[in-house]
Amino acid sequence: TTMVISIVLVILVVFAFLRDVRTTLIPSVAIPLSLIGTFGVMYLAGYSIDNLSLMALTISTGFVVDDAIVVIENITRHIEQGMEPKLAALRGAREIGFTVLSMSTSLIAVFIPILLMGGIVGRLFREFAVTLSVAIGMSLLISLTTTPMMCATLLRAKRDEKHGKIYQLSERAFQWMLGQYRISLTWVLRHRFIMLLVTIATIALSVYLYMIVPKGFFPQQDTGRLTGSIQGDQAISSRKMRELMGQFDAATRSDPAVDTVVAFSGGGGTTNTGRMFVTLKPIEERKLSADQVIARLRGKLSKIPGATLILQPVQDLRIGGRASNAQFQFTLQGDDFNELSRWAPALLRKMRSIPGLADVNSDQQNRGLQAKLSIDRPTAARFGLSAQSIDSALYGSFGQSQVSTMYRSLNQYHVVMEVAPGFSADPGALRNVYVQSTSGKMIPLDAVTRYESTATPLSVNRQGQFPSITLSFNLAGGA
Repeated sequence: TTMVISIVLVILVVFAFLRDVRTTLIPSVAIPLSLIGTFGVMYLAGYSIDNLSLMALTISTGFVVDDAIVVIENITRHIEQGMEPKLAALRGAREIGFTVLSMSTSLIAVFIPILLMGGIVGRLFREFAVTLSVAIGMSLLISLTTTPMMCATLLRAKRDEKHGKIYQLSERAFQWMLGQYRISLTWVLRHRFIMLLVTIATIALSVYLYMIVPKGFFPQQDTGRLTGSIQGDQAISSRKMRELMGQFDAATRSDPAVDTVVAFSGGGGTTNTGRMFVTLKPIEERKLSADQVIARLRGKLSKIPGATLILQPVQDLRIGGRASNAQFQFTLQGDDFNELSRWAPALLRKMRSIPGLADVNSDQQNRGLQAKLSIDRPTAARFGLSAQSIDSALYGSFGQSQVSTMYRSLNQYHVVMEVAPGFSADPGALRNVYVQSTSGKMIPLDAVTRYESTATPLSVNRQGQFPSITLSFNLAGGA
């Protein structure tokens, strides 16, 4: 539908200036013929009709008509000078052929850089560049063959034709524009030195504007929604993490630009992570962009110890299949996890020293704490304790041991045994665990065991089957 509408609009514009049905019919035929030829090349290349190829075809409707218009104009000039249509078509096409070739070649040359681009952008726009270049090439072929043939058949001399008032009114308008153009062109040719200075100034201004215009991969959108990633200390407990989630929730809600907040912990697969989704008020009420709201919240959120909340505006278009805590990411990977763990923190420290970067963080989770319990087996044997009884006591205290099921008329409920939450907050709770010996006595666990805290990775991320660490960051204001 979009392409059909564009074709109709192009034909109407051509008719508005040519004001002749016969003449308008010639470029009107050139457009669909060029597109049909492009479809054939797309089929041979294995392309399909998608957003990018359709955009190329839609844009090409404005290009493919240019060659035919130039050829028609030159042939019409000869006919108006008294030449027969067939002879005018032959001579006009021969005279203008090299000009049309140079026009089409220069247009195709514009898309060569897009055709040669690599990476994700190159894969996206290669089909676009090829389709548009083929359409221009097809228009070149048709404008030098079909267009002159139709001109020889359809065009006629217009010396004795009579026109209506609308045609005469539009003719006066065109003659006025032609007169103004002639006056301006004459002035420019008489003041060549001034025009040379204007050209140099225009080039200098273009260079200056290129330097100061903001640049980026995709324009930053303000969709009115924010997403946040919460990362706590790697040794934090789930209960402490819930407390921090409440503090982040309250601090975010207190901002006057925030409408609603939804937050939950454990969104990253570990207990020290969480996710937050924020809906902002309409732009008319908050008067600030999403990036400005994030910058204002960043000061409040940085005062909450124990965890970090990194917010980023939700974008409709994202590139990359790996989730991260910020808008931009850089992934290190290698076959040696120890070497990777040594270099990733060094790169993280260096990135945090760059002024233009904000919210620099890493998904490296190698500083978690674990309590390693060692059993003194000779002592345990003297007390009548086995490794199985110690394991059962630990699982009954800190695991999810189902001890019974409560049956009601409609539902049933599983009863899970565990110690009270206040007795499982730190490894010191192991001193409160007692194990029943074979003689029935209750023996304290620390009488036959000892524990030590060691560091352990909470998770090891992989990419392409290799261990990887992703560093993500946002841009600071004005960067």
